[in-house]
Amino acid sequence: MEFFDFISEQWVLVSIFMTLIYLYAINERAKSGKTISPHVVTRMINSEEAILLDVRETKDFSLGHIAGAINIPYAKLNQRIPQLEQYRTKAIIIADKQSQHSGSVGRKLQQEGFSALRLTGGMMEWQNQSLPVVKE
Repeated sequence: MEFFDFISEQWVLVSIFMTLIYLYAINERAKSGKTISPHVVTRMINSEEAILLDVRETKDFSLGHIAGAINIPYAKLNQRIPQLEQYRTKAIIIADKQSQHSGSVGRKLQQEGFSALRLTGGMMEWQNQSLPVVKE
């Protein structure tokens, strides 16, 4: 009850606080790279504008991944960023299982000077749209 009294009495402060949280979330999302649809990913990879970085564990990657994807598990990314140097001139599209790690990976890659994009919905969305995967 006191909580609602506070909100009704301090509605200006609560409104400012909520606006700041919203702006912070937008800012953090922008730092982690724009999200793109599976169809845009396909076009960019086919036109060689981008490479795909799959940050799932090697076991999950071998069960099915997008053709041509590079697998660097999320937990090993910091040690293996030098492997991506040859792709600095291209956009790096980040794919994971359900977009749970792509934001932090995108943020890290952008801090390192790469152009990072994120696959909307990750591999779950890719497979839900019945797009092809390669199994190893």
